[in-house]
Amino acid sequence: MASFRLLLEKIKLAVQKRTRPGQGQQKSYESWAAKGYDNAPEVSVVIQSHNKSVQVEHIVKKLRKGRSLEIIVIDDGSDLRHTASLARLLTGANEFLLRSNDLYENITYDRTLRMANGRYVALLQDDDDFDSLEWIDEAIGLFRQHPSLAILGGKDGMSLAFGNGRMTSSALEERGRFAFVPAVNRAPMWIRKDLYDQKLRHIAFDFAPFQYDDYELCLRAWCNGLQVGWYHARFKSLSAGGMRLWNRFFTRQQCERNGKRLYELYHAEAGRIARLVEEANEKTHACPWPGKAQ
Repeated sequence: MASFRLLLEKIKLAVQKRTRPGQGQQKSYESWAAKGYDNAPEVSVVIQSHNKSVQVEHIVKKLRKGRSLEIIVIDDGSDLRHTASLARLLTGANEFLLRSNDLYENITYDRTLRMANGRYVALLQDDDDFDSLEWIDEAIGLFRQHPSLAILGGKDGMSLAFGNGRMTSSALEERGRFAFVPAVNRAPMWIRKDLYDQKLRHIAFDFAPFQYDDYELCLRAWCNGLQVGWYHARFKSLSAGGMRLWNRFFTRQQCERNGKRLYELYHAEAGRIARLVEEANEKTHACPWPGKAQ
């Protein structure tokens, strides 16, 4: 049956090639240029979606008010109704939809970072919300002020403890509007693309399919001469994230597994990372808040 359908399609296209579509159906350079595609946006916003197309639509409409910005939505593909809704939503030249077969965020964020063209990439979740785009301007200002800043988080700055053969984490108290921290978690989680490509290159697949790969990336950044910061992005939650809704037991398993993995990789570096964080904060306390990017 499949081969017969393929034969019919071949015949149809052969006829179409010889008769040619009408003039109104022909493509042109002018129609392509009119789409306004930007090949070098300043910012790429990547949104991970787990059956949350309604929430993603809410976020995308706000992001469209930004300048020099591309939007990439990752659809986990577990419910095709949401896939169809996202396909209808993302109509702009700099709006992209990537569908995976329920592969989770470790793999899909990693693959999408290779595609993103923005100088700065913001990784978001499907439950993130914000009142304005000031969080973007403020992040760009911080990256410009701190040349070695490779990762910037807007949710929680994390204190990591290494003991009893595993790593544990706890959120740091907010210290003003910006501070260097050992690690941050999503979201938003900003990546400065040039430093990422030069020294980090990937999200560690050993932590797939999810959990603590964001911490590992931060610790690896400090070990490679880069810096990690936290700022007050003023995000709020639209609802429970899709990952939390459908992966409660799985999440506990991954925390145990990847907590041990982080210990194995970084317990010997914990003291050095702590000193680097302290030194960075001592130097920056004299620096004023950079404010909005100019």
